[in-house]
Amino acid sequence: MYKIIFAFILFSFFSFGVAGQQTKDAISRLESGEDLKVIYRNEASFGAFVHSAGGIGLSFRRGKQVNVDRKRMFEVEMQNFKHPKEVKTVNSYYQSSQGYIYGKLNSILLVRSGFGFQNILFQKTEKKNVEIRYSTFVGGVLAFAKPVYLEIKKTNTNDLPVAERYDPTAQQQEDIFGKAPFFTGMNKTTLVPGAYAKLALSFEYADRYDAIKAIETGVVADVYPQGLQIMAYNKKQIAYFSLYIKMIWGKKWF
Repeated sequence: MYKIIFAFILFSFFSFGVAGQQTKDAISRLESGEDLKVIYRNEASFGAFVHSAGGIGLSFRRGKQVNVDRKRMFEVEMQNFKHPKEVKTVNSYYQSSQGYIYGKLNSILLVRSGFGFQNILFQKTEKKNVEIRYSTFVGGVLAFAKPVYLEIKKTNTNDLPVAERYDPTAQQQEDIFGKAPFFTGMNKTTLVPGAYAKLALSFEYADRYDAIKAIETGVVADVYPQGLQIMAYNKKQIAYFSLYIKMIWGKKWF
C-alpha cells in the first residue's frame, strides 16, 4: 500500500514538474515572439513611403484580427502631392534669382483617413519565410491647398522684390525673382475634401511573430468632387492617381 502511495506521489511530482516546464517554455516562446500557433488579435504599425506624385509620406495603422486570414484595418496618412508638369526654373535676367515652379498655383498636402481589410495570400510557416498579403482601403481625403507666393521685382526699379500671390494674368515671367518663403500666405490655405480608394500588396518578413516588418506597394486614387487645381494652365482635376512603395514597422499583441 505504501509503495503505491509513494509511486503516486512521485508520479504527480514529475507530472507537475513537466507541466510547469512546458508552461515556462510556452511563456518563453511568447515573450521571444517565436510561437507561430497563437493569434495576435491586435497590431499597430508606422510607415514611411515615397510615391509617384513626387514626394514622401508618413502613415499609421491599427489592425484587429477578424479571422485567421483576415484583419480589419484603420489608417491615417499624410503626404505632399505634386503635379507631373511641375518643372523648376530660374529667371536668368537676375543673377541672384531663386528657383521656382512656373505656373504653380497651389502647394498640396494630403491627409487621408480610412478603413479597410488585409487578407493573407501566402501565410508564413517559419520565421525565415515571407508572408504575402493584399489590402483594400476606402476613406476620406482632405487636401490642404496653400497658394504659391513669388518674389516679384518691378521692372526698371532698384526696389527689393515684393512677395505676391502668383497670378498668371497679372505677372510677367521676366518679373519673377523667385519663390517666396514657404510660410508666406499660409493663412490663405483652403481645404478641399474628397475620397480615396487604395489597393496594396505587402511582403512581411519580421523574424518575430509578434513584430511587423514589411514592404508594401500599391496604387491610390484620390477623387475631389469640386475639383483640385495645382497648375494655372490646367483645369481643375477631379481624380488623381499615384503609385507608392512603403516601409512598415510595428508590433502585435493579444
